Amino acid sequence: MEMEDDHYYNALSHQDSDLDLSFTSSTSITTTTSARSSLARSSLCLSFNDSTRISSVSSAASSTEIRNLHSRPHRKSDNANWSAVTAATNLSSDGTLHLHHLKLVRHVGSGNLGRVFLCRLRDNDHANFALKVVDNNLLTCKKLLQVQTEARILSSLDHPFLPTLYAHLEASHYTCFLIDFCPNGDLHSLLRKQPSYRFPIDAVRFFAAEVLVALEYLHSLGIVYRDLKPENILIRHDGHIMLSDFDLCFHADVVPKLDHNRNIHESAHRNRKLYGRRRTEEETLTEFVAEPTTAFSRSCVGTHEYLSPELITGNGHGNGVDWWAFGVLVYELLHGTTPFRGGSKESTLRNIATRTVRFDEENTNTRGMAQAKDLIEKLLVKDPGERLGCARGATDIKRHPFFSGIKWPLIRMYRPPEVRRLAVKKSGKAHVGHVGGWPLATKKRRSLWKGLKCLLLKSKGPKR
Repeated sequence: MEMEDDHYYNALSHQDSDLDLSFTSSTSITTTTSARSSLARSSLCLSFNDSTRISSVSSAASSTEIRNLHSRPHRKSDNANWSAVTAATNLSSDGTLHLHHLKLVRHVGSGNLGRVFLCRLRDNDHANFALKVVDNNLLTCKKLLQVQTEARILSSLDHPFLPTLYAHLEASHYTCFLIDFCPNGDLHSLLRKQPSYRFPIDAVRFFAAEVLVALEYLHSLGIVYRDLKPENILIRHDGHIMLSDFDLCFHADVVPKLDHNRNIHESAHRNRKLYGRRRTEEETLTEFVAEPTTAFSRSCVGTHEYLSPELITGNGHGNGVDWWAFGVLVYELLHGTTPFRGGSKESTLRNIATRTVRFDEENTNTRGMAQAKDLIEKLLVKDPGERLGCARGATDIKRHPFFSGIKWPLIRMYRPPEVRRLAVKKSGKAHVGHVGGWPLATKKRRSLWKGLKCLLLKSKGPKR
């Protein structure tokens, strides 16, 4: 491993002698990629349509840097990294960020396309970045297309649960992406540190809710993710998540719209004389829906334990593959394993195509597990036409009782769950508490409050 890294560092240094590679192979290399991630859970890429194979792809051969320093609105309140980048470019002779502005600290992981390094800007040790380096000479034509796909997607993202692209640099046959560094590693590594490899249900709700919002944003842009798994969910310094790796995505058409739905419910009358009685009220809910329902692809890509039935057959798939994978994710976070895992990849794929999801009966009676089970069953429907989320996307999934009580506009402000080995950097920002408050508990608190209020009113008696 050390000899391989030395060869890689020397090759990159030869292409740009200004890049700081002063650390040697004796430096301890910390990787966030687990053994299961790099072997059993690695992403695969097969094609059932060989006629569409592209014979050649032009790679960037010039040592030019593509300026990409437009700040994102959601980062205005946390602009330490942008301040560091701006300071470096202001000192640059051409106002552009170059590789020689960076110094590598250590290698932190390897992905499907390249390697990721922790790096900092010269003369600034307070801002940490992740530098994803792709050697284009080592890639096939298909993977070069995936690099271009990831570059386009990263440059279009502006969301708190997705990476910010600070710079996109092309140097010789290397493509480099300067993005956010997540010191807490990935969700899979954190899951393996928990008792019985399971998260408490409140932690599952927290992580699942943030992933759901990230997928909703991607789908609103017409992007089908296709590689959802705990290994691709990174955890920022503040405990919130960040989806990574967009090389297996594909774009589709999407038509955003506002749906107006009537919601009929019962509520207590405000008149004191009628207090305690209930009446039927009707309200109109306006919901934003932006789901790429016409998305279609024949490529078989992703991680075998997270593949949907329609993706395995190769007859074509669409946006539903992400909602199937979302159901598998929720199941794994609750049970420590995926629902259809077999003794081999082949047996796992057979189980996905033929079996129905099964649950650990020991935990079905714990708080919130009934709602979680119902959500998973509705997501892991083999017919994508009947699968929750395929028609109206995250809009319908958010309304499921498993997520009841979550204030979605304030999702960024929720306090991360307290789980083993999760180091959260405290900030001065206000928080709205943990993601909790199950429907039954909420109803009990409301009925108790109404009962006390009724007693107080009776004790006062009628006004004279």
